[in-house]
Amino acid sequence: MGYNISQGDFQSMQYRKDRYGNDISVLGYGCMRFTQSITGPDYKKAESEVMAAINSGVNYFDTAYIYPGSEATLGKILENNKARDKVNIATKLPHYLLKKEGDCEKLFNEELSRLRTDHVDYYLMHMLTDVVTWNRLIALGVKDWLEQKKKEGVIRQIGFSYHGGSDAFLKLLDAYDWDFCQIQYNYMDENSQAGVTGLKHAAEKGIPVVIMEPLRGGKLANKLPKDAEKIFRKYNPDRSPAEWSFRWLWNQSEVTCVLSGMNSLEMVAENVRSASDAEPGYLSDEEKGVIAAVIKEIRSKEKIGCTGCRYCMPCPKSVDIPGIFAAYNRRFSDSKFEGLKDYVMCTLIRKNSTGASNCIKCGKCESHCPQGIHIREELETVRKTFEGPVYKIAKKIIPLIMKN
Repeated sequence: MGYNISQGDFQSMQYRKDRYGNDISVLGYGCMRFTQSITGPDYKKAESEVMAAINSGVNYFDTAYIYPGSEATLGKILENNKARDKVNIATKLPHYLLKKEGDCEKLFNEELSRLRTDHVDYYLMHMLTDVVTWNRLIALGVKDWLEQKKKEGVIRQIGFSYHGGSDAFLKLLDAYDWDFCQIQYNYMDENSQAGVTGLKHAAEKGIPVVIMEPLRGGKLANKLPKDAEKIFRKYNPDRSPAEWSFRWLWNQSEVTCVLSGMNSLEMVAENVRSASDAEPGYLSDEEKGVIAAVIKEIRSKEKIGCTGCRYCMPCPKSVDIPGIFAAYNRRFSDSKFEGLKDYVMCTLIRKNSTGASNCIKCGKCESHCPQGIHIREELETVRKTFEGPVYKIAKKIIPLIMKN
């Protein structure tokens, strides 16, 4: 590759504060996407990339129990390079695997062993879906266990990661005194998922927010519609679509840290350079206009003109109307698979289904829709599109998994 990144090669990394005043790099390292070999993550390659990031000031590293080989690879890199004290490790409890009291201790000890450490700086409930699920964990003793570990200093801060709509997210934020949270957020999901509503509510409560999927799984980096990419290139040919996405996020003071699944030294170098001047409010009105034009171009490929304003909510039958429409639109802006995946995430990965088939066609939603969308008709189209054999099987299996 020809890259040899060392301390001082870049301008200063920017930092923002966590809940207790600690400095967190605005650029975080997402360890889910380490390059894989036949036997697992490519250690030497991952080591060079992780150490390049650390030498450039990145101090937040995100992994999880279920990421294949990720925790063990990160732990080995930090131990071999005597770098544990230079970074914060964020990993996650797979609460969906818990069957009984005591399971937390077993899984957590396994994580500590993989990570070769005696503590975790930021510990998340992985993919926490709603308050009902959180209450189930409380009944299993998870809250008491977490608080005891925090008292012992083995877990420094407690949070959760989240995929889903803003209504359930707001309730989760208020259900416990969280130290931080992690959400999917980008310029295309400003009004879907937890969205800007969730981001601002977290900030109002003093809860730092870590951002995942800033590039929508890479779609906003290298799979933009050609006309959308041209808009970016015309304004600044030297700024990549990925950098535009990061800058949009860092422009918001409520964003604490943005994760990037960096798996090349070039990517580390570009992202570190982008982060060197990441200050809240640094986007000009002209730059905001460029991003707005790109969003408009991408939206033109979508089928339902839903802005995610949520005036249609709440639905008396708990249909996640904005989330469903966002998933349907993603089927056309990204791919059929991504659309179905989002639909499953927003309708089934929770205690009670919020799918289009719940609709009783009462019409309450349509009376509040500023866009005049024929919501009942569109929900029926979505139902026919997504709720086929694969979805119906998932609808039977997922509740059983979550119940256990």
